Amino acid sequence: MELRLPYRPPYDWAAIRAFLARRAIPGVETIDPAAAYARTIRVAGRHGLVTVESGDGCLQATLRGVGTGDAPAVSARLCRLFDCDADPAAIAVCLARDPVLAPLVAARPGLRLPGAWDPFETGCRAILGQQVSVAAAIGLAGTLVAAFGTPLPEPFGGLTHVFPAPADLVEADVALALNMPRVRGAAIRALAAAALADRDLFAPAESLEAAVLRFTAIRGIGPWTAQYIAMRALKLPDALPVGDVGLLRALATATGRPSAAELLALAEAWRPFRAYAAQHLWAADEAAVTGR
Repeated sequence: MELRLPYRPPYDWAAIRAFLARRAIPGVETIDPAAAYARTIRVAGRHGLVTVESGDGCLQATLRGVGTGDAPAVSARLCRLFDCDADPAAIAVCLARDPVLAPLVAARPGLRLPGAWDPFETGCRAILGQQVSVAAAIGLAGTLVAAFGTPLPEPFGGLTHVFPAPADLVEADVALALNMPRVRGAAIRALAAAALADRDLFAPAESLEAAVLRFTAIRGIGPWTAQYIAMRALKLPDALPVGDVGLLRALATATGRPSAAELLALAEAWRPFRAYAAQHLWAADEAAVTGR
């Protein structure tokens, strides 16, 4: 089944593809030589695959193993993942007022804010990413999938498993399987328990503050993790993971990096698109690190 995902131009496909490629979970996601993004999916209890590539004025998705009746729901989830509903012109006008962000916006006018196919998966990613590098977090996520994910009956091009559902992790000894601190494994179990107890855990929030309170109420989830979940899973455009090392590094000057409080003060000028500002800063930081 083929789906067209329209968007408002410009659209920086290369940037979102690079972001997803750097964070691809082994067995669940792949970036193939044809410049497409592919991943396993769970829809209405069925397991399938989706491949997304850049098309003519849209993104083109190819689905396997998904019923035609599920196409509207799949399309909506893909549009959130690839941020197809964003208004890049409005975002650029806001962020370009800041002299630090203006050149970044000019260099990447169609930069998108990647969302989440599976909000629970994104929550687990955020917990695994606490105080470790992106590469280390993805390694842990791959181990989690191999230990607790659902194997596909027939692997496809490196795609072998569907990411674990909350029920797969709520009683799992994640810390032992991943050789990680027990408090972090307990946080993943707590998130799984919260998702099973509240079907609206990842539903839209009344405000960013309400979303942060919702997630920080879960044992083991602090403000950084809650803001990251709000940014990626809830798609709140003003979310900002204050204290993120990449953001502070990207804002460093000759006198050093700003403090978290200084970052918050700077970010007042970025409202209501602080999440997009963060995405621009992360992109600039990754480019600088790669170029060293």
